[in-house]
Amino acid sequence: MNPAAETVVLVHGLWMHGLVFGLLRRRLQRSGFVTHAWSYPSVRQGLAANADAFSRFLATLPGRSIHLVGHSLGGIILASALARHPDPRVRRCVLMGPPWTGSRSATGLLRVPGMSALIGRSLHDWLTAPRPALPGVDIGVISGSRPLGLAGLLVGLPRPHDGIVTVDETRVAGARDAVTLHVSHMEMLLSARCADQVLSFLRAGRFTHAQPEHHAGQDIQP
Repeated sequence: MNPAAETVVLVHGLWMHGLVFGLLRRRLQRSGFVTHAWSYPSVRQGLAANADAFSRFLATLPGRSIHLVGHSLGGIILASALARHPDPRVRRCVLMGPPWTGSRSATGLLRVPGMSALIGRSLHDWLTAPRPALPGVDIGVISGSRPLGLAGLLVGLPRPHDGIVTVDETRVAGARDAVTLHVSHMEMLLSARCADQVLSFLRAGRFTHAQPEHHAGQDIQP
């Protein structure tokens, strides 16, 4: 392991596990980053408890420069953790499809009897929580515009959306850059173009905006 290499920690979303980042981790490692995928109980544990657990994990990592990547609820967890326990080593954060301003999918499903357990405690807590400010951290936001997802069909989300989160819901005040790709919420984890954008922001603090997005994401080559 290169002791001078920068560290990237990846945080998964609702109902997921750190294993979902297998392809993206491989891509980041080939680009010279040291990677960690952190898993947490996204359904049964509340937002504050998960945020504090992530902060404790972050404190165990060596290195002077750390970047974070969160998919969906994972971006909410890591942002909440930094707001509660700032870590000056954290330089850049990429949030992939974060339900930042709210979640029509979640609030819609909460109206359906028996669905609150599926939403989980952390996301439920986030719906009414104040949005954290993260001074000193460069934030990049990736949203999706390919409307493939059961929640989008059940709730009737306004376009553009990625099947679960609308593009408007991903807007983070104070973000350094944002880009919208024609991928669904889950395709973000496998899209080669999404991985390229993550790498671009981690390296330079900005996304690549040269080419318009009109196609579904291709799988990352292992």
